[in-house]
This record gives sequence, structure tokens and C-alpha cells, in this order.
Amino acid sequence: MTNLQYQTGFCNDWASEALTGALPVGRNSPQRCPYGLYAEQLSGTAFTAPRSENRRSWLYRLRPSAANQRPFSSYEAQGWVSQFDQTATPPNPLRWNPRPENTQRTDWVDGVQTWAGNGSPDQLTGVAIHLYAASADMTGRHFYNADGEFLFVPVNGRLHLATELGLIELEPAEIAVIPRGIRFRVELPDNHSSGYLLENFGAPLRLPELGPIGSNGLANARDFETPVAWYEDKAGEFELIAKFAGRLWRTSMDHSPLDVVAWHGNYAPYKYDLRRFNAIGSISFDHPDPSIFTVLTSPSDMPGSANVDVVVFAPRILVAENTFRPPWFHRNVASEFMGLIQGVYDAKVDGFLPGGASLHNCMSAHGPDAQTFSTALNQSTNEPQYLRDTLAFMFETRRIIHPTGHALNSPLLQQDYLQCWQDLPKHFDPHQP
Repeated sequence: MTNLQYQTGFCNDWASEALTGALPVGRNSPQRCPYGLYAEQLSGTAFTAPRSENRRSWLYRLRPSAANQRPFSSYEAQGWVSQFDQTATPPNPLRWNPRPENTQRTDWVDGVQTWAGNGSPDQLTGVAIHLYAASADMTGRHFYNADGEFLFVPVNGRLHLATELGLIELEPAEIAVIPRGIRFRVELPDNHSSGYLLENFGAPLRLPELGPIGSNGLANARDFETPVAWYEDKAGEFELIAKFAGRLWRTSMDHSPLDVVAWHGNYAPYKYDLRRFNAIGSISFDHPDPSIFTVLTSPSDMPGSANVDVVVFAPRILVAENTFRPPWFHRNVASEFMGLIQGVYDAKVDGFLPGGASLHNCMSAHGPDAQTFSTALNQSTNEPQYLRDTLAFMFETRRIIHPTGHALNSPLLQQDYLQCWQDLPKHFDPHQP
């Protein structure tokens, strides 16, 4: 895919048209749209949500979404799970090796495997965390999610996301969000791709408040990109898969659903390059909580306690003196699912691999492994430490994250994960302050 065009900014009121004059302007009535198009509104929040939180876009398309569509029937996909209380969740810290490369020709829909989650789409709260491994394009097949929005985190191989509102090409170290209800298909420029997928059932992801940080830092709104209008005018047999009420459903239609010629509004897919994250840290002693690395947040009904935070541990420089520089040992009320995109995570020098995952649930004790602790204990803090070869992320939620039965029984689960802390010696000596 070449010559992609993007609009920048986060949740601006964008306007985009693939044909000049396709967007009605001012008093030009959508009763008779230019080019014989149909007007359709796509609402991602309640109509009466506060203006600052309201998400909606007007689409001008070849046919309404309801046109030429047959009834849905159930679609059986082995990897998708929607209930997260079917298997007992242990309080143990858990870690998994990366999934092996998919040797069968499997598209993205059939290459998804649900790994963990909480809440439910019925309650409009919680998340599902999936891993995906695909080796074939979605040919003649499209997808939309009525349960929540998707956040893609590729690790190996690029993704070409063809959406109703435009095209996004995504590479490792970038993330993309496709809002609830938007139709899309996934193609693979490199003939394969694998990575992580967050499904957010709660409030739409947004930039976090910066508080005392001020007006600059973390993820800048101008670095988010949403595609310009693009459309397909194709007839034929097309399959549409819907995720609705925790299940997958399928129907067929006689045209491509990606037929939006123009659109305006603030409800659109977008992408962000994690390498543009402006990390904030201490320049004196100790380091702030991991919340300082938040890229996006989905707030909950409890102020200060997120439905989910999307956190990135990007390349950065550690300069605080007379302190312990790696992430400290901790237990906290939030639950943390971590993945590694590339390089090495500074709190785990072995065993945590790109494409792998770890889960530290509410009040489960964790922190740097014995080797990392020993190295940091003897390290001089008079010089800056450059963390260049690293890019990790964390999905942090206020609720317990339940691994699926597949994840708990997977051969990828590291049975010896707890051993990484067992060699931590006792240094205590009451006679040596």
C-alpha cells in the first residue's frame, strides 16, 4: 500500500472526502447528497453525552449499511472467548512464551486466540485481551465489533487495515484503534503478522489528563493519525462477520461495505507511533508510578480508577541518582497484563520475550528478577543509563484479569516463572545499619 494520507490530531472534528464536493456543507441538505450518496450517522457514545466526550461521525456512502444484507447466522470460531469466569484464576504471577508462527493459512478472524479478560460487553465495562497470528488476507471478508473497540499491537509483520473511513498501514512499534461498530478487513503486506489485541468494552479510549505535568508530555495529540476518505465500489459476494453480545455472527452481502466516499466527525480509526511517546521521569531520586507512561485511558465510573490504561515502556534515559533504577518490587490493587514488542524489558532480562506475555493480578507480588536486582544493586548511579533496545506495553485495569482455560493450559505457560525471584538473598543484619 503506497501514498497513504492521514489527518493528525486526537479526536478532532475531521472532514474528509475522496471526491471533491462529496461532503454537504452548511445548508446543503443531506436529503439529496452529492453524487447520489446516502447520509448515515455513526454514533460511538450516547446522543446526549457531554460535548467533550461525544463521539460521532456522518458518513456519505454508496449504500446505507442496512442495504442488501441478509440475516445473520452463528459463526463458530474456536479462538474467541467471551466469558471470563469459567476457570478458576490463581493469584500466582503468570508468564507465557510467544505463540509459534502460524504455519496454516489463517486470516485474522480465525487467527485470534482470547488469552484473558474481565467484565462483559453487556455491562459496558471490562476488557478482553487476545493474541493473534495470521498468514492470509481477509479476502472478500469484513468484520465489525458491536461489543467494543479494538486496539492492535503488532509484533511481527505489518497490518493493512482497510476501514470504512480509510486505509491504515500499521507496523511493529505502532498501535491502531478501530472504534466500536466500524467495518474493516485485515490484509498482510508481509504475508504474516502476529501480535496483541485489546478489546475495550468500556468508555472509548482517550488521552489521559496531565495534571501537574502541565500541557506537554506523554503522548501528544498531534502525533495521532486518522486516515482520509477512501472507498470501494465493488459488487459480488462479500462476507461480514459481526461480534455481538460476546459471540461471532456472519452474513453475506452483494457489495463491499467499505463504500464511504466522504465523512466528517470525531469517531474514526486512528494510529499512533509509540516511538513518539515523550517519556517523563525523575531527575533527582526514585521514579514515578508506571501511570506516568500512560498513552491512552478508558475511564470508569470511579474517578482515578481506569477501566483500562494503555501504558508504554519506550526507550528512555534513567538519570536519578542514589536510587534503585529498575521497576521496584510492588503489590498493587490494579491488575497488569504486559507484552513485549521488541528488545529487552529492564525488569526482566531473561524469559520475557517479544510476543510473550505476563500477568500480575491484584495484590500479586512481583518486581525485578534476581539477576536484574543484583545488577542494579551494584550499578553506579552517577552516570545516565540509556534504555534503547526496549519497547514494552501494559494493559492495566481496576478489575482482576482472568486468563482463559486455553491460556492456563497452554504449553506456552512458563511453569518455572516463580523461580526468577527465589534466588533473592536475605541481606538483613541488625548489627549493620
